[in-house]
Amino acid sequence: QVQLVESGGGLVQAGGSLRLSCAASGSFLNSYTIYWHRQAPGKQRELVASITSGDSTNYADSVKGRFTISRDNAKNTVYLQMNSLKPEDTAAYYCSTPLMRTLGRWGQGTQVTVSS
Repeated sequence: QVQLVESGGGLVQAGGSLRLSCAASGSFLNSYTIYWHRQAPGKQRELVASITSGDSTNYADSVKGRFTISRDNAKNTVYLQMNSLKPEDTAAYYCSTPLMRTLGRWGQGTQVTVSS
């Protein structure tokens, strides 16, 4: 059973960049669709980006053109490159498989804070 651990968050000024990592253990990530979600205080968790096992990607309109999701099969890791960050990107970011999302199985996430 795959387990995912998020990392790479931090404090950055508006306009800056961060790269989040979603590292897998217990299984190979290249056979999974992987989602990145985020949740800001007082708001619902929202889907930010996804990548399928065939490397098709999809993005929320709010991040399209600024965020890029990718995978490194050799490192068994999925990344979320975030550029041109805005204060409204401030949130805890979580990665998951579709099944984990359905079951509500979330990791600890990684906090991203963008200052204006």
